[in-house]
Amino acid sequence: MRGDSNLSPSNKSFSPSHNLNISVERGPQDSDELIEEEVHVLEIDGDEIENDSEEELELNDGEHELELNDGEQDLELNDGEQVLESNGVEQGLEILEEEEEEIVRDGSVSTDAQNGTSDVKEYPPPFVGMEFDTYDDAYNYYNTYSKELGFAIRVKSSWTKRNSKEKRGAVLCCNCEGFKTIKEASSRRKETRTGCLAMIRLRLVDANRWRVDEVKLEHNHSFDPLRAKNSKSHKKMDAGAKHKVEPNIDVEVRTIKLYRTPIVDTVGHGSSYSCERETGFDRAKRLKLNKGDAQVMHDFFNQMQLIDPNFLYLMDLGDEGYLKNVFWIDSRSRAAYGYFGDAVVFETTCLSNNSEIPLFAYVGVNHHGNNVLLGCALISDPSLETYIWLFRAWLTCMSGRPPQTIITDQCQAMQSAIAEVFPRAHHHLSLSYVMQRFREKVTVLQESEAFLTLVDSTIYDIPRVEEFEMAWEKIMQRFGIKDQEWLQALYEARERWAPVYSKDTFFAGQNGFHRGNSKSPFFDSNVLQQTSLKEFLSMYESVLQQKKQKEVLDDLESRDLSAMLKTPSYYELQLSKLYTKEIFTKFQNEVVMMSSCVSVTQVHVSGPIVTYVVKERDGDGDLEDARHFEVMYDKAGTEVRCICSCFNFKGYLCRHALCVLSYNRVEEIPFQYILSRWRKDIKRLYVPEFGSNNIDVSNPVQWFDHLYRKAIKVVEEGMISQDHYMVAWQAFKESLNKVRLVADKSNNHSNV
Repeated sequence: MRGDSNLSPSNKSFSPSHNLNISVERGPQDSDELIEEEVHVLEIDGDEIENDSEEELELNDGEHELELNDGEQDLELNDGEQVLESNGVEQGLEILEEEEEEIVRDGSVSTDAQNGTSDVKEYPPPFVGMEFDTYDDAYNYYNTYSKELGFAIRVKSSWTKRNSKEKRGAVLCCNCEGFKTIKEASSRRKETRTGCLAMIRLRLVDANRWRVDEVKLEHNHSFDPLRAKNSKSHKKMDAGAKHKVEPNIDVEVRTIKLYRTPIVDTVGHGSSYSCERETGFDRAKRLKLNKGDAQVMHDFFNQMQLIDPNFLYLMDLGDEGYLKNVFWIDSRSRAAYGYFGDAVVFETTCLSNNSEIPLFAYVGVNHHGNNVLLGCALISDPSLETYIWLFRAWLTCMSGRPPQTIITDQCQAMQSAIAEVFPRAHHHLSLSYVMQRFREKVTVLQESEAFLTLVDSTIYDIPRVEEFEMAWEKIMQRFGIKDQEWLQALYEARERWAPVYSKDTFFAGQNGFHRGNSKSPFFDSNVLQQTSLKEFLSMYESVLQQKKQKEVLDDLESRDLSAMLKTPSYYELQLSKLYTKEIFTKFQNEVVMMSSCVSVTQVHVSGPIVTYVVKERDGDGDLEDARHFEVMYDKAGTEVRCICSCFNFKGYLCRHALCVLSYNRVEEIPFQYILSRWRKDIKRLYVPEFGSNNIDVSNPVQWFDHLYRKAIKVVEEGMISQDHYMVAWQAFKESLNKVRLVADKSNNHSNV
């Protein structure tokens, strides 16, 4: 398991060795009936404390809690997990179009699956912020997690509201917690307490949400699965298995358990910093399917898997079996992520304009600067829960490797989900989206054009944070709109969209940090507001083939074309041999513009690091209007950095940095500034790697995966030229003959 996702990646949804858990356990709903021993009730400042003996009173965040060391209080299971079901290659897909939509896969169920057991740890360790719908769900989770590890649990303490039996909080601990009292120690029972501190503290944060407030994972004893299995908590769990919903043994259902994480207000209290498009979705949180869409989706997935055996789709089902969200990705997209997964845009255009299909797309940029698809989804609603599921599903298919940079529109739910699933990624708002917001909102101003001109200049031209903030304040005062809520919300989020705050983040040209540099959505001309799901899926493969064909043609053009040089600079000649045509053309413009930089002045020295100021003439203007750019150069590491941050924003050095390199007699562009993602001499084989190269020789599915990858590489190489094709074709024929000889020998031996 990678990261904090419980999804298990493989070539066809999930690894064949992954055991199955297809049962849903049901337990008593009334937890008050499940407390084993008689309890005393104390009233303390409005809260009641349930306990077996009064020992130690602790205060925690305003709640009152009594710590206990005796009496195992166990609750029976009440399964409240969210379950995701996914497919494999061979499937029988049934979608109910009325009250339920359910997708399952034909196949055999292992004995362990039928018995409801599994060797795979499907329950992640608890962490602060994990949330559950009910107390029973939380108890069920921790009890099952402990059984998998080999220890048992008990209710150390719990507390309720004054004059009410409503439970407000509890501490669940390892049953080796604490030590026996003197009276208990004199009994003949074997000592099992070790003073273990492992525990979780639960708190009711609103009417229907339980949050983990504190976690201690470390145990001071070894695990004893046999003893744990015979404990009260796990015996009750086994008893609860009698309430399982018996599955159809002819159907294989692979399940993934995704637990809720910290909830953030996704409405935004009327602020523009929210998902304003949320009202356009079905509040029942089920995917909106028109009549016939279920069959269309079924046929589409079948067809895609016939074309691409490594095509994968995942479905998120509600508690009643209806379809909530669906995600899919083909093998080319999974492989492309390995080359272009550094900066990814989460496209939600179809969600914001209330299109007929609620399409969500993951989009990168390839070595020609064109959009490349990295996954697709249809979602029921733009909620935190939906986005967490969606991002974890995608991350799993990418072998747990998150992107460096994620670019989105403005949505609080999505922001919270990204922070949860991709905590190390840089999350930024699309500057094109922000500028569009300005244009939409300022139409009421009398001087709207003057306002937009000043905002544009402030965002794109000011290189320093303090200057940006001063200029912004002047604009607000001049137009008297500082109190506008939407404007305040945007300004508070400025570090996510203003270029001046993002200079340490790599964007690969994705964020439109330069005028006229915004990109159209991947399906921009293909999906209109009224495009139906059937129409979209029917054109989907055609659109991808067109994009693929364009990339192949661009590859050929870049490889065969000898660029026309415009300057005597060796920097230009150097990258003309390495970069694709589109990217080289952009870099070439920077080399040409070196002529507008009229001077390089050294202003500060600190050891090997020297700071220069490059004066650049603005167009044909005189030197009085020249702009100054600060460039730092490290002589020891041959590293250069300009305040305009062109390299991080676009992926190649700017004219100011090139001038400083030339000033220091650096003849070639340092290797660290030549990115492989732009190179034309790298052969990109769009065959996804699915992890380890160790092949299980007893597993036919892994045979297929391994042979398929190797064969595709031969195909890709064979497409380079006619000579390559002939060699590849001959190799295939020879290989096939050798394989058939093995089959003939086997038949001869069997006949003997």
